[in-house]
Amino acid sequence: MTRDHPLSLVATCALGLEEFVAGELTELGAAEVKQRRGAVTFRGGWPDVWRANWRLRTANRVLVELAAWDAPDGDALAAGAGRATEAERSWGGVRAADLFHPDRTFAIHATSSRSAVRDTRWVGQRVKDGIVDAQRRRFGDRASVEKREPDQQLRVFLRNDRATLLLDTSGEPLDRRGYRKETVEAPVREQLAAACVLAAGWDGAGPVVDPMCGSGTLLAEAAAVAMGLAPGRLREEWAFERLPGFDPEAWRAIRDEPIPAPGENVTIFGVDRSAEAVAATETNLAAAGLADRAFIQRGDAFSFAPPPGPGLMLVNPAYGERLEEEEDQWPKIGDLLKLHYRGYKAVVLAGGKSRGKHIGLRPERRIPVKTGPLDARILPFEVY
Repeated sequence: MTRDHPLSLVATCALGLEEFVAGELTELGAAEVKQRRGAVTFRGGWPDVWRANWRLRTANRVLVELAAWDAPDGDALAAGAGRATEAERSWGGVRAADLFHPDRTFAIHATSSRSAVRDTRWVGQRVKDGIVDAQRRRFGDRASVEKREPDQQLRVFLRNDRATLLLDTSGEPLDRRGYRKETVEAPVREQLAAACVLAAGWDGAGPVVDPMCGSGTLLAEAAAVAMGLAPGRLREEWAFERLPGFDPEAWRAIRDEPIPAPGENVTIFGVDRSAEAVAATETNLAAAGLADRAFIQRGDAFSFAPPPGPGLMLVNPAYGERLEEEEDQWPKIGDLLKLHYRGYKAVVLAGGKSRGKHIGLRPERRIPVKTGPLDARILPFEVY
């Protein structure tokens, strides 16, 4: 595994978060960063792969492109996968002969859109057939398919009758930060919470407040940004560690790189009417190593008096599947901002039918995102 051969890389993400992933990659020094729908492509070596897994806050996975080919039918799918398996080539020093060695188990996840072959199970089956048939030709043996803990997870994207075979270097999705031990109904995903923090343009000055804190995810992600804590710091394993030629010393050097910490001494305040939510937030913040700077209490968002600004206020009011949306909640959120959070930067994650249109303050932007199956908007405000 060499460090200086550029790879074609893909960071996948939830719809609407592409600009945040692209911004993060640019800050990490990635080359040729380009936004796609639900993904950002870039170029780099294996250290860039490790660094992206370790530090990207808003991405789902980091993938390495292995091959791409026209695939109008099942036979073409199998043939292209076979060519990739038998190729005399390498990806940043990882040779095809080593990656596709029959001693290495694998699994395949397939998607298909706008293509003649629509059945994703059939897409995966034909790509698997192409790989194992090529292994038999090349090695006289074939690898086993292992769905639970394979040596490598392969992904096939079939779009407009063109297949792309990719290697998943993450394993578990990157939102599995490791600190969410307890949860309440429909919590905000970690990547979306991080996007809310980044959307604020916050400089790290002052406290962070979430007056409807739920499981504490917004608070945890804001504190991690302020303190320069890597989002991957609590994870125990990564798929790339199982790749041929993996360099543990180089990986350790990536983990030791300093991360900007604009608010090292940040304090975080959480309020929720639910005793269950307060307990979940306290548990999760403790798991994240943030208990010593967290002040969590049971109470009403509209009665809580936050510290004076400047600071960052984040809130994800109930809507959609979480609770039946109150028709008048958005004007109340606007009143809350004006009465208690002057001098703060504020971000409202707004869903439901109106998606925060009646807050009564003009947001700096309205960023369309998905929160699970629901449409929502990230609304950043400067509260004067």
